[in-house]
Amino acid sequence: IEASMREVYVALGVALALVLVVIYVFLGSFKVTLIPAIVVPVSVIATFIVMGAMGYTINVLTLLGLVLAIGLVVDDAIVVLENIYRRIEQGESPLLSALDGSKEIGFAVIATTLVLVSVFVPLSYIEGDVSRLFREFGITLAAAVLFSSLVALTLTPMLCSKMLKRGQSRKGLAAKVDQFFKWLRKHYRHALQRVITVPWVALAAVVALTLFAGFLLDRLPAEYAPNEDRGAFFVSLRAPEGSTLESTDKATRQLEAILQAETGEGKPLKRYLTRLPGWGDASVNNSTLIVLLSHWDEREETDRELATRLGERFDAIPGARAFARTPRALGIRGDGNPIELVLGGPDYDQLKDWRDRMQAAMEAMPELQEVDSDYQERKPQMKISVDRDRAATLGVSLSNVGRTLETMLGSRIVTTYVDRGREYNVILMGEDADRASPDDLTNLYVRSSLTGQLVPLSNLVVITEMAGPSELKRYDRMRSITMTAALAPGVSLGEAIEKIEQVAQETLPASARTSWDGESQEYLESGSSLYLTFGLALVIVFLVLAAQFESFINPLVILVTVPLALTGALVGLWGYGSSINVFSQIGAILLIGLSAKNGVLIVEFANQLRDRGMRFREAVVEAAAVRLRPILMTSACTTFGALPLLLGTGAGAESRQPIGIVVVYGVTISAILTLFVVPALYVLFARSTSSPQHVTRMIERLRSGTGGEASAAPETPP
Repeated sequence: IEASMREVYVALGVALALVLVVIYVFLGSFKVTLIPAIVVPVSVIATFIVMGAMGYTINVLTLLGLVLAIGLVVDDAIVVLENIYRRIEQGESPLLSALDGSKEIGFAVIATTLVLVSVFVPLSYIEGDVSRLFREFGITLAAAVLFSSLVALTLTPMLCSKMLKRGQSRKGLAAKVDQFFKWLRKHYRHALQRVITVPWVALAAVVALTLFAGFLLDRLPAEYAPNEDRGAFFVSLRAPEGSTLESTDKATRQLEAILQAETGEGKPLKRYLTRLPGWGDASVNNSTLIVLLSHWDEREETDRELATRLGERFDAIPGARAFARTPRALGIRGDGNPIELVLGGPDYDQLKDWRDRMQAAMEAMPELQEVDSDYQERKPQMKISVDRDRAATLGVSLSNVGRTLETMLGSRIVTTYVDRGREYNVILMGEDADRASPDDLTNLYVRSSLTGQLVPLSNLVVITEMAGPSELKRYDRMRSITMTAALAPGVSLGEAIEKIEQVAQETLPASARTSWDGESQEYLESGSSLYLTFGLALVIVFLVLAAQFESFINPLVILVTVPLALTGALVGLWGYGSSINVFSQIGAILLIGLSAKNGVLIVEFANQLRDRGMRFREAVVEAAAVRLRPILMTSACTTFGALPLLLGTGAGAESRQPIGIVVVYGVTISAILTLFVVPALYVLFARSTSSPQHVTRMIERLRSGTGGEASAAPETPP
C-alpha cells in the first residue's frame, strides 16, 4: 500500500508538470501560463476541505482522482483565458475584455461543469464493494471540478485584467505558437466547410464507429479487476485429513526449503512467514505461508509468474498439496481462486453426485486449472454401532457405553473446584497412548449392572471405519458445495464464467441451484451495476444539457461525442492488450463528461453567433474555428494529465493503467473527431433550434411592446 501510494504521488507530480508544460507550449508566455496554473493549488486545497468535511482520507483512490483532476481543473480557466485573450488581441481593453469575455463564455463553463459533476456523482452510488471503493473517488473529482469552475469565472478574469496588456506583441515561442494556430485554423476552416456540405457522411461515420465500438466491446476480454503485483503471495499447504501436527510440519519444512532457495540478496523473495496450523479455525493438517517479494525494481518476475513457477516445484512435496495464491483484486475475500461456483441442493448425497459430475466437466475445460471443492471426504471417522440386544442381555446400559466412549475417546467435565476465588473445570479424558488406534477399544470395559463384572466393550459394539467431510457448509440457507478453480494463462474471468454456465446447463439437472461467490460474484454484480450507472450518467447529462440549452436537439448533437470517445478508449484497450474491468468501466463513465465538454463549446458559441445575426453555416464554421484552440488546449491538458497513469510502473500500476488508457485514447480521438462531427450534425439537425438567450430577448421585446408576435425560434438564413 505504501509503495502504491508513493507511485500515485509521483504520478500526481508528473501530471502537474506535464499540464503546465502543455499550457506554456500552447500560450507561449510564462506570465500568461501562471493564470490557469494558479487554479490547480486553489482547487486542490479547496477539495481537501470537502474531503475533510466528508471524513475522507488520503488514499490511493482519492489521489487517483486528484491526478485526473489536475488535467480537468485547468480546462475552465484555459477556456476563459483564451476567450479574454482573443478579445484583447482584437483591440479591447483588458478590463472590458475580462468582463465581457468571461460573460460570453460563462454559460459554456457552467454547462461543462454541470455535465462533469453529473457524471462523477453517480459513481458514488454504484452497488457492492465498488461503490465503497469509488465513492470517495467520485466526490473528490466532483468537488475539484466545481471549485475550478468557480475560480475560472472569478479569479481568472481578475488576473487577466491585471496581468494582460492591450497591444502587447507576441515574441519568441508565443509568436511561433500563434503563427501555427493561425495556419491550423485556416486549414481547419477549409476542411470543415467541405465536411458540412455532406453532413450525412458524418452521421454515417458516427454509426459506423458505434458499430465498431460494439464489435470491440464484444471481443475484448472481461474481468473484475486487473491482476496487481502487490509484492507478496500466499502459499496454502494441505496434508491429508487426519494427519498429525508432526506430519504437517514435516511437509511444511520441505516447502520452506524450496522458498529458502529463492530468498536473499539479489533473489526474488525477501522473506516469508509460516503459520502452523493456518489462519482462523484451520485444522492441524493445514499451514499457511506469507511470502514477501523483493522490490519491484529488483526483480524481473511478477508475483503471478513467481507463484506459478514455484507452484510447479511444490507439486514434488510428497503426502501434501501446496497452492501458491496471489492476493485478490480490490481486497475481495476468498482463497485466491477467481472461480467460485456454489452448488445448492436438498442433501449432501445429491450434492456430492453433482459435484463429481461438474468437477469432471470443469477439469476437461482448457480454460481452468486446479479445480477443487470444499467438500472433501478425506477426514477419517469411526462409526460405532451398539448391539442393543446384547447390551441389554449383559446388563449394560446405553448411557454407560456412551459415557465410557466419551471419556476415553474424547473428554468429559466431571466436577469443578475453586482455587483462590476462581472456579475451574475438572476434565476427565484418556491418555493419548490409549486411544491411538481402533484396536485400543479392546482395552475398554464397562461394568454390568446384573453381575457387577467388567464386560469388554468390543463385545457390545461394531466399529466401521469411514471417511467424511471435515465440515458441512450452507449458502443462502441451503446445503451447498463450493467449487473453485484458477484461470489458465490468457483466459479472462468473463470468458471462463460464460463457459462454466454453459457446461452447468448441459451437466446438471434443472433442480440443481448454481450461484457464484467471491470474485466471480463481484464481477457479475459490479458489471451490471456499472453498465446501469453508465446509462444513468448518460441520461442525467442529457437532462442537464436539455435544461440549459432549452432544447432536446442540441444535447443529442453534443452527446454524439460519447460513442466517438468510447471507440477511442476501446481501441486503446485493444492495442495495449487490456480488458474490460472495473477501472476501465469507471474511465468510460468519466468519458461521457470529458467528451461532451468539447461539443458544448462549439454548440453554445454557434448559438451565440446565430443570435448576433450571422448566417447559419457561417456561424457553425466560425464557432468551430474560434473554439479550435481551447478545445485542443483542454484536451491536451486532460490527456497529458492522465499520461502518468498510462505510462506508470511499480506498485498498483496494473490498476491505474486502464483508466489512463481510456482517458488518453478516448479524449484524444474524441477531440479530433468532434471538431468535424459535431458541426456537421449541428448543420443537419439544429437549424430550427435557438439559444436560451433568444428566449430572454424575446420576453424583453414583448414587455417593451416592440416584439409583436415573436416566434419561438429565429428564422436564420442558410
